[in-house]
Amino acid sequence: MTNRLNGKIAVITGATSGIGLATAKRFAAEGARLFITGRRKEVLDAAVAEIGGDVTGIQADSAKLADLDRLYVQVKAETGRIDVLFVNAGGGSFAPIGAITEEQYDDTFGRNVKGVLFTVQKALPLLGHGSSVILTGSTAGVSGTPAFSVYAASKAAIRNFSRNWILDLKDRGIRINTLSPGPTETTGLVELAGQDKAQQQGLLDYLASQVPLGRVGRPEEIAATALFLASEDSSFITGAEIFVDGGIAQV
Repeated sequence: MTNRLNGKIAVITGATSGIGLATAKRFAAEGARLFITGRRKEVLDAAVAEIGGDVTGIQADSAKLADLDRLYVQVKAETGRIDVLFVNAGGGSFAPIGAITEEQYDDTFGRNVKGVLFTVQKALPLLGHGSSVILTGSTAGVSGTPAFSVYAASKAAIRNFSRNWILDLKDRGIRINTLSPGPTETTGLVELAGQDKAQQQGLLDYLASQVPLGRVGRPEEIAATALFLASEDSSFITGAEIFVDGGIAQV
C-alpha cells in the first residue's frame, strides 16, 4: 500500500459488511485512523477484528440522531477532527407501486435520506478545510428497476444533496461527492432475493447479464474509488457523481 491516508481521521458508517467493510480495510491499510459504525454489536466487533489496525467500532443506527451525537462525541474526544467521512449506511427492499407500505417507506428514507442528512450535518463541526465527504449513491438513482422505486428515489435524493451542499459549504473547502456503485456482490444485494442460494445466484446472474462488462462488481472495486475520493488525488473534484458500475448506467 501507499499510505495515501497516513495521518487522516476517517469515519465510515455501515462498515460491518460489503462495501463499507471493504473500504474500511482499504483505508486502514492506507494508514487512516478509523471509526466505523454498525447497528449490531456482535457483527461490529467482528468487523473491527477483521479490519485490524487503528480502528474503533461504535454501535450506532444512522437514522437515530442520538446515536449520531454519541458517535461524534467519541470522535471529538479521541481525535478532535474528521478528515474523511464516508456516509455508507443504508439499505432498501423490493415493493412495486400498489404494494408499498408506510413502514417500508419510512425505513428506506430513514436510513438513506434522513440518516445521510444528519450524519453529515452533525459532523460539520469536526470537518476542516480540505476534508472529504463521500455519499453512497446507486445506479438505481438514475435508472428504472421494477419494484425498487422507493430505494431509487432515496438514492436520487443523495445525488441532489451533494450538488446543493457544495454550495452551502463553498467557503469551507469541504469536498462532497457521490459514489454510485452498480450491482455489487454484497450480502445486502443477494438477500434481496431471499435466503435461497439458488435464487441469490439467479439474481447475480441476471444482473451480470445487464452489465456491459459482463459481471457484477466486487466490494474491493468500490473501495478503490472511495480511496481516490478520500485522498488528495481528487483534490479538485466536488459535487460529482462517480459511477463504479461496469457501464450499466451509461447504456
